[in-house]
Amino acid sequence: MADRRTFNVVILGLGFLFIFTAFTTCGNVEQTVVKSLQNDTFAGSGYHSLGIIYGVFSFSNLLAPTVVTIIGPKLTMFLSGLVYSGYIAVFIIPSTWPFYLTSVLIGVGAAMLWTAQGHFLVENSEASTINRNTGVFWALLQCSMFFGNLYIYLDWNGKTEITESSRKTIFLSLLVISILGTLSFLVLRKSHQEEDILSEEEGQSLMKEKKTFDQTQQSCGLTDMERLSCNAYHVHRLELSFYSGVYGTCIGATAQFGEAAKGLIGISGIMVGVGEIVGGGSFGLLCRNNRFRRTSVVFLGMVVHFIAFYLIFLTIPDDAPVVLKTPAQKKPYIPPSVSIALLCSFLLGLGDSCFNTQLYSILGRVYSEHSTPAFAIFKFIQSVFAAVAFFYSGYVLLMWQLLLMIILGFTGTLCFFVVERLQNFSVDFQ
Repeated sequence: MADRRTFNVVILGLGFLFIFTAFTTCGNVEQTVVKSLQNDTFAGSGYHSLGIIYGVFSFSNLLAPTVVTIIGPKLTMFLSGLVYSGYIAVFIIPSTWPFYLTSVLIGVGAAMLWTAQGHFLVENSEASTINRNTGVFWALLQCSMFFGNLYIYLDWNGKTEITESSRKTIFLSLLVISILGTLSFLVLRKSHQEEDILSEEEGQSLMKEKKTFDQTQQSCGLTDMERLSCNAYHVHRLELSFYSGVYGTCIGATAQFGEAAKGLIGISGIMVGVGEIVGGGSFGLLCRNNRFRRTSVVFLGMVVHFIAFYLIFLTIPDDAPVVLKTPAQKKPYIPPSVSIALLCSFLLGLGDSCFNTQLYSILGRVYSEHSTPAFAIFKFIQSVFAAVAFFYSGYVLLMWQLLLMIILGFTGTLCFFVVERLQNFSVDFQ
């Protein structure tokens, strides 16, 4: 049984590796691709598309637990993977209304995919293996930052414009990769819980997951203070939009990088992935699951991100996120450096992995009996702030974006400590 569960976790990670090799690469370059289109009829925005995805994603999480319960996590992930593939396909022949329509659809699919993933991961883990399985999954997932971005670097390095043939080749390749990842979900095996006949008590437990959002929160057993603290903590997910869609665009718009600017978008994405993998391996696989280390890792993530934000503030032009057809015009405080830019990419990935590995760990342990609604809440709050960030990213100067993330990142980390303290007090009291 242990071998079957380990097999499922590895296949789950590989499926996400392929799908997000396609989608993460797409998100990293799509605003740059859109800016380079020689098509006057196309009026889409990469930032707006990503904002729509995360906005729809957030509210689709209200229905995700019910869908996962009815059709099962395996089929849910397969159908969601098809939606991801459809979104990638739109970039082969760009058109405005399919672009935004698939943005809406992928928002729905993402909610189903991630809720099913959390449910399936917990279902194939025990208290003694949840940290290991989280680390394995996270490391495999973050390998998705390598391959697509490496291709971007090799193809775009030295180019100032993205040609039509180059765009089609890239997105055809990403489409094939996404489809392969989707098909891999069909290989997943049933876990022990799925093979057992449901008792009356288990059946009632499944029915409880078919509730509204407020009822879902209550089924997780959250107190009012814990609910408030968990919700506030997820404000740090503004950083998700920054490293996954904004920072690469900023690098590509930095005139001081010259002809290497477009190619550096791919290398930046790879360095984010290196940071994610280092963090996932160090804090997911090597750290034992205890409260002292969990809070220490989260604090480290905050410090690492603050260092990255400060270096970006000094070396990247303030108008880099908002320019359209031309490179950034403002001069940074310190001349842009390729090594510093890539160091910041690594730090962004490392800090993000600090947060995510510990969040998955605490959710898997505390809400193992209600994993589906717990992960739905997690993704709901995460995606609300990501959607807001993507909509303002094309209008707000870099300095103010960084300042907002610093303020809310500190607040969110503090709230994580509050949740840990409440959980510690609850255990000691019992």
